[in-house]
Amino acid sequence: MAFEQLSQSVSPPQAIAPNNGFDYDLAIVGGGIVGLTLACALKNSGLRVALIEAKPYSVAAMKGQAYAVHMSSRLILSAIGVWDKILPGIETFHHVKLSDADRPNVVEFHPKDLGTEVIGYVAEHQALLTPLQEFLHECSNVEYLCPVEVVRTEFQSHGVELTLNVSGKSRQICTRLLVAADGARSRIRQNAGIKTWGWQYWQSCIVAFVKPEKPHNNTAYEKFWSSGPFAILPLPGNRCRIVWTAPHAEAKALLELDDERFLAELTRRYGTQMGELQLEGDRFMFPVQLMQSDRYVLPRLALVGDAAHCCHPVGGQGLNLGIRDAAALAEVLQTATRQGEDLGSLQVLKRYERWRKRENSVVLGFTDLLDRTFSNNYLPVAIARQFGLWVLRRVPIVKRSALQLMTGLGGRLPQVTVISDQ
Repeated sequence: MAFEQLSQSVSPPQAIAPNNGFDYDLAIVGGGIVGLTLACALKNSGLRVALIEAKPYSVAAMKGQAYAVHMSSRLILSAIGVWDKILPGIETFHHVKLSDADRPNVVEFHPKDLGTEVIGYVAEHQALLTPLQEFLHECSNVEYLCPVEVVRTEFQSHGVELTLNVSGKSRQICTRLLVAADGARSRIRQNAGIKTWGWQYWQSCIVAFVKPEKPHNNTAYEKFWSSGPFAILPLPGNRCRIVWTAPHAEAKALLELDDERFLAELTRRYGTQMGELQLEGDRFMFPVQLMQSDRYVLPRLALVGDAAHCCHPVGGQGLNLGIRDAAALAEVLQTATRQGEDLGSLQVLKRYERWRKRENSVVLGFTDLLDRTFSNNYLPVAIARQFGLWVLRRVPIVKRSALQLMTGLGGRLPQVTVISDQ
């Protein structure tokens, strides 16, 4: 079935047989990459799942974003069974160059440092979304409700009642567990009264696609300028994605430059190693923030992905944290099902929170430290970071540990990943 047809023909909730008054065992609100990953990971769980997305596929697929996909995410998506469909549409990178602006003594990472064949991948939004959508067709236990909006949630001791807006008509469903995968401004989280802490950085981020004159050679760059990190990510077709962080006023001024002047400024940051650059498509700017939810769970509710946390884009951690959230929650729920436990109980959901909140806090702190350490010219800090880069170059165990942290291989991997990796 074509995606647009799917998005326009919403199956009624009673299509999956109710059990003890519940239409579903869990309902996932948010059909983006993280929500889709969770739904697909539950394919063989025996659980009845509703995936609820407000935007038609044709709108969601046009999101002009690109992501670094870490090795941990590859293992998870491989274990689910969708990676082989994703791989042909994305780019691998075998080499990472990390530098303090244009200073010498660049730190270089290679697959041998990680013990893998590649270091990571880069994917545009649609290259991940479409294969996950296609895989969803194979999940007979998942009902995809799109475009459908959740207009009301009512938590009860035994379950959650959702009021949906389906083509202007109201419909109610009941689920044992509600999962919020609806982004950083999660209405589900806000309506549940879960508070967050964090801060807006003094920086904004400019993203754009460029096509260099010379091959990118499957190399990713992270250059730490005093104004903020600057990343170059390789894409298929010898294209690159730039992620340029700068103070708000500077970023706004850069965004307002015409293409010729913007390219001139871009080349100063980018370097001449790939020759002349051409812009492809529009440039976009967004503010940068760190956000952590006070809690990831309540009785009958779990948060995943950006609904639970957000971090600085340095190192490309955001989406990968969300994918690990989804895999971890899937493991916890499937284990609870085998043990005959109530999926929505706080006792079960706390296992997920203890696992992921701790690991996410480490990564959020790491990205914050990187940005603050490199985004200034304070002499003692500059000396300290040069020493840190020297240690990375000279001490293999430190280099490997840093790379494992950045690629998601340093923490506890979901059981499906461990099985897949054997």
